[in-house]
Amino acid sequence: MNVLQGLLHTGLSTILDVLPIALIIFGFQFLYLKRPIPNLKRVLTGFVYVLIGLAFFLEGLELALFPLGKTMAAQLTNPGFLGISNPAHIHWSDYYWVYAFAFAVGFSTTVAEPALLAVAIKANEVSGGAIGIWGLRTAVALGVALGLVLGTWRIVTGYPLHWFIIGGYLVVVIQTIFAPRMIIALAYDSGGVTTSTVTVPLVAALGLGLAHNIPGRSALIDGFGLIAFASLFPMITVLAHAQIAQWRANRTTPSLPQEN
Repeated sequence: MNVLQGLLHTGLSTILDVLPIALIIFGFQFLYLKRPIPNLKRVLTGFVYVLIGLAFFLEGLELALFPLGKTMAAQLTNPGFLGISNPAHIHWSDYYWVYAFAFAVGFSTTVAEPALLAVAIKANEVSGGAIGIWGLRTAVALGVALGLVLGTWRIVTGYPLHWFIIGGYLVVVIQTIFAPRMIIALAYDSGGVTTSTVTVPLVAALGLGLAHNIPGRSALIDGFGLIAFASLFPMITVLAHAQIAQWRANRTTPSLPQEN
């Protein structure tokens, strides 16, 4: 009964959230463009599907993913699991299972991210197959995984967040100067698509769970910011992937013989 009530409450909230979007779209279509919407019945059916899907998805996050992320963080940081009797003597290297879990979660959730799949398919179509779907997805997933490892290490150690973000974007700026021009915009977009429906809930739950369970950490100061790593590092890995591919292509391209 509680689950049904929660689903109904989430469904009403979803309708209120989606309603302004629908009003803007239909308002511009009828008031400014003054044209009927093609396949209106199909469009309305799609909106209903979106509302139902979002309601189930958001309720599922509250029931499963958020509690699961916090539970995993609590278990992985438990001194008994780490084999340490005195929590005051825990070193950052003792949390190696946390880093392994962050890597696995970052890679797997990003590969399964629908937004990334959509971008990869379109990039493959526009580039005429030059940009591989799995190549782009793997590069982005690897970036998220490495970013989460570094982000969880930052939470464990308590180092300031801004130094990591500033340093990361400096790397991106330097890479942008030397990277192939065709990949730059796509690399920047790849950082944005990672902060979507599948990745964000688990990443946010993991960060907050770590901050709650590691001594001396604040959920507000240290728990947030992990998603920033998930957005930053895919840009680095996609640019690096393109630079490595360009370097290998230049090495394999035979040089033209010089004329006497």
